[in-house]
Amino acid sequence: MMNQNHIDDIPSTPGKFKMEKSPYNIHRLRFQWHSSLAKLTFWSFIFLGLILIFFYRSPSTSSSDFSRRSLRTTYQGGPDWEKRVRSSARIRSRNGMSVLVTGAAGFVGTHVSVALKRRGDGVLGLDNFNSYYDPSLKRARQSLLDRSGIFIVEGDLNDLNLLKKLFEVVAFTHVMHLAAQAGVRYAMENPSSYIHSNIAGFVTLLEVCKSANPQPAIVWASSSSVYGLNTKTPFSEKDTTDQPASLYAATKKAGEEIAHTYNHIYGLSLTGLRFFTVYGPWGRPDMAYFFFTRDMLKGKAIPIFEAANHGTVARDFTYIDDIVKGCLAALDTAEKSTGSGGKKKGDAQLRVYNLGNTSPVPVSDLVSILEKILKVKAKKRITKLPRNGDVQFTHANISLAEIELGYKPSTDLQTGLKKFARWYIGYYANGNGKKNQQ
Repeated sequence: MMNQNHIDDIPSTPGKFKMEKSPYNIHRLRFQWHSSLAKLTFWSFIFLGLILIFFYRSPSTSSSDFSRRSLRTTYQGGPDWEKRVRSSARIRSRNGMSVLVTGAAGFVGTHVSVALKRRGDGVLGLDNFNSYYDPSLKRARQSLLDRSGIFIVEGDLNDLNLLKKLFEVVAFTHVMHLAAQAGVRYAMENPSSYIHSNIAGFVTLLEVCKSANPQPAIVWASSSSVYGLNTKTPFSEKDTTDQPASLYAATKKAGEEIAHTYNHIYGLSLTGLRFFTVYGPWGRPDMAYFFFTRDMLKGKAIPIFEAANHGTVARDFTYIDDIVKGCLAALDTAEKSTGSGGKKKGDAQLRVYNLGNTSPVPVSDLVSILEKILKVKAKKRITKLPRNGDVQFTHANISLAEIELGYKPSTDLQTGLKKFARWYIGYYANGNGKKNQQ
């Protein structure tokens, strides 16, 4: 493996940034039930989730084996282990914070963890290294974090005893919750994994956080997928989000409602971030830009989806560095939780923000840019957009994040893809992830 001392050492070049004509009110955004239909939709999904969890954990189902495997941990406890945990989470700057980053070996988790560590914050990672995509890529990210002085505890969010132990060893001031079962299409193959990770896992984490003393402030990853079948663009945090197009989207929407509940009852400070199609070095192999690059370099055909009546499929591609800036800004502006030992003592902060690039790009344009960067002609296979949860377009209105977080994306798609291609070629040219590249 090539020496990757820095995740990306190429300076960003400014991209286009459009100001909204009518900025949002600066006051804190609060979730509200929009209609009785929204309530029915939400509780229907919760009921479905409980049913799936029941069968998922039943000894008579094969998925119970997955559940047991996913709860395995590699930590043994003891003085040496605790010393390593404390060292990783130790704050090294005057006004720093101590952050538990869940999903730390993931794409966004790795970048956020390194950025926090570089500025002097204490960082401890948690990840279960599941096999949704090539685990060797996650292990390579782990090595990168280890060189930065970041320890990743291997374990599952639903391991209540492990989470309690971590909070006993370290009084975390913040939690950056990025662990989740990702992917829209995979939900059709393994729906229970989404309930296990995105709902049950989130609740387990919140249960530990609400009982912690002091309670940490929590920033967590929601998704642009919550906008579902909305046709109004650009997507605003004020829009209704009661028409999810996939189970993945439904679990993220459920997460937002669960966050509201724990904020209301226990005084937890919670900030949800709706990410829009994040891309860049160390990214996820299941994302189109990633496997387009792989297949184009191998001379294989790539699927180009089009909507009904030859409609264009477009995404609001957001470069990882811009997402990291938004995550850190959310942590920096997060107010303290108001509860103590599971008891609320006052109203707590509750926010949700779009983190996107504001400039949707047709997938066909993405391919054209990759052709120029990789210097290869793509073999395109035009196919209809399948009914698997994918939506035709995404487009973020980021006015609220701009005002309250100072969020301003600065990397255009061509610049970002050049950085990704440089990393991809360097990483796989050294024989990394061969199995994934067959």
